[in-house]
Amino acid sequence: MSEGLEQSYRPTDKVGRVLFALTKALALFGGAVVGLMAIMTTTSIFGRAFLSSPIAGDIELIEIGTSTAVFAFLPYCQMVRGNIIVDFFLASAPYRVKSFFDFIGGLMFLGIGCLLTWRMIFGGIDLYNYGETTGVLAIPRWISFPYGVLCLTLLVVVVAYTLLHPAPDTGDEPMIQE
Repeated sequence: MSEGLEQSYRPTDKVGRVLFALTKALALFGGAVVGLMAIMTTTSIFGRAFLSSPIAGDIELIEIGTSTAVFAFLPYCQMVRGNIIVDFFLASAPYRVKSFFDFIGGLMFLGIGCLLTWRMIFGGIDLYNYGETTGVLAIPRWISFPYGVLCLTLLVVVVAYTLLHPAPDTGDEPMIQE
């Protein structure tokens, strides 16, 4: 339940393997975005400090990159059951009790994921209709919403999958290593 991030459950069925591969690729993409943001931030700070010329719109690009990375990480985190679980009261509970509460938490997360997906769709449509853009680079604000909706849709599918395929009882043994 509260194993370290290096420990994860790897599915063995066909659907699970496909979801695992998709979510892992998306998370790697998110990691690359974070790396690029770090390079851009460093370059902009260097330019601002030594050349009096920062990267124009760096804050806007960081905002877009951050949302891109966060949405990329959510499905993988759920797939490997890496989301935060408060199990203080259940630390010594039997596997079935823990599984029951994991299922209840999963149902709640499924509802939240559906709600976020639904609202992102309408939020993106509203931003598209209003034509709002960023201040410096004039990037349309709606542009990242379709990507966010796709990532949240994948998250909902992964949450549904993990509800139907609970992690095995590993006792005190660590879960399968990646």
